[in-house]
Amino acid sequence: MSLTNASPEEAARAAKTSSRKLATLSTAARNSALDAVYDGLAAARDDILAANAKDLELAKQSAKDGKLNPSIVKRLDLSRPGKFDDMLQGIRDVRDLDDPVGRVDLRTELDNGLILQRQTCPIGVLLIIFEARPEVIANIASLAIKSANAAILKGGKESTESFKVIASVISKALDRTEVPNDSIQLVATRDAIDSLLELSKYIDLVIPRGSNELVSYCQRKAHMPVMGHADGLCSLYIHSDADKEMTVNVVVDSKTDYPAACNAVETLLVNEDVLSTVLPDVASALTAKGVSLRCDSASKEALESKLDSSTHQYITAANDEDFATEFLDLVVAIRTIPSKPNGSTSAVDAAIDHINEHGSHHTDAIITASRDVADRFCNGVDSACKFWNCSTRFCDGMRFGFGTEVGISTNKVHARGPVGLEGLMIHEYRLAGSGQGAAMYGSGGRQYTHKKLAL
Repeated sequence: MSLTNASPEEAARAAKTSSRKLATLSTAARNSALDAVYDGLAAARDDILAANAKDLELAKQSAKDGKLNPSIVKRLDLSRPGKFDDMLQGIRDVRDLDDPVGRVDLRTELDNGLILQRQTCPIGVLLIIFEARPEVIANIASLAIKSANAAILKGGKESTESFKVIASVISKALDRTEVPNDSIQLVATRDAIDSLLELSKYIDLVIPRGSNELVSYCQRKAHMPVMGHADGLCSLYIHSDADKEMTVNVVVDSKTDYPAACNAVETLLVNEDVLSTVLPDVASALTAKGVSLRCDSASKEALESKLDSSTHQYITAANDEDFATEFLDLVVAIRTIPSKPNGSTSAVDAAIDHINEHGSHHTDAIITASRDVADRFCNGVDSACKFWNCSTRFCDGMRFGFGTEVGISTNKVHARGPVGLEGLMIHEYRLAGSGQGAAMYGSGGRQYTHKKLAL
């Protein structure tokens, strides 16, 4: 990995050249490079955390001055318990995964001695634009190396000191391997994003990780495909038959495990049959964690009548905007779902309609004892991930067993959901013959056999 001050075009051209060499390396060579990166980062833990502390100090002051969203400060902190170790473990997990390159999923005999094969291959050059998460560098580097893709990373100014140290460590580690150093580049040049987004000659895919504004900007400006999500507006529907204890546990984890994450729940949809039975226990558990509840009139009335007056400070009236807001904080919006909506719509269908209208197609969940209701919910919700009786926080490449992820995609083509190694591969077709020409086939000539072959 190189920390480059080269022009955007020079960096992109170098990445394209490196990607071609990277695609020819063996699995062993790429795994050896991941071992080197792991060892380098592990040995430099103290230096990395010291650099990260400098970034944190500046970020906290900026947040205090109102110049930076507090959620970015939370994402910036590498000293959060387990975060550095998780970053390292992600590299090991990716290294231990099967090689995604060259997997054959179709073989067809077109004619005797003419065999068609479809197999996976790298995308080429990835451009990852991200904001405050310093661990992204290690995540992307490990996935890119394993998948034989080159990557250009452009980080936010909030993590400058962390980026410099991590990039330097990875660069020195790769110098001892067969992986070209220019295959992973961290661009230090200011105002490089616009130029990079125009370089479709060299860059094959853009993956923005950050705010709605960043993702939307890339989607508007990029001359190449963009993969990612603009919002993480996740909803959780509590059905009329939901188990109380399960609901409390799942909702609390979904909201409070890491409120600044894109897979934290932002809206609770509550069947009116459980407003006075299940919701009060959920609300008590949430307020005990400091969560503010923005309630519609029915849920507000139910909670204020059931909960101790000391918790009422956490309960406020919701407005329409709250149900379209990614809070990224200890705040959740609560809306009541009628048990018998007007017309032929069922309660679960009403919840589905709300999610499809207000959600961001990221991750949505239902708590119900009924598999039929859960299946109807999952079939109806238009999201990358649909969960039944478990926390939305499970939407994560590491938790899915992908090692780590480059991000979460809500796209409808190529990759969707947490994007690991498979999402960084495309297909190519290889045809092996013995001198055949297309003119040999047709009326009066040879005939295709189109025989399916075993993989």
